[in-house]
Amino acid sequence: MAKRFQQTRLRRTGNRAVTWLTRRGWIDRHTYLLTVAGRRTGQPRTTPVTLVENVSGRYVVAPYGPVQWVRNVRAAGQVMLQRGGRVEPVHLRELGPAAAAPVLREYLRTVPIVRPYFDVRPGSALADFEAEADRHPVFEIRDAPGGS
Repeated sequence: MAKRFQQTRLRRTGNRAVTWLTRRGWIDRHTYLLTVAGRRTGQPRTTPVTLVENVSGRYVVAPYGPVQWVRNVRAAGQVMLQRGGRVEPVHLRELGPAAAAPVLREYLRTVPIVRPYFDVRPGSALADFEAEADRHPVFEIRDAPGGS
């Protein structure tokens, strides 16, 4: 049984540290800050995320399920990704289970810290990841209109 996500004081402190490091570009090259407008307040909400970047595209995975930032992305669609001094406006499109499965498998292979939140393991069959996809939303990153 997968572990359930809980926002703790330690996790908030860790996220603040990762946010600070990411703003300066001093952390892993796949870590970005995702900023999205809050669905109720419209105020910007920022959280660190780890992207899956491969020949198929770039993706954001929600390893802890449909948490607040996921709900905000579903409502807004457009977000800002930041790393170091670079800020990129993009659209996120949620993938269906079949398209999400290979991204989830790659994510689990490259981000071991989130494995307790999944019922599958990195070597599991793709069909198992497809079954897991509804509990871990995956978003494809697309250029915002007028972007490069």
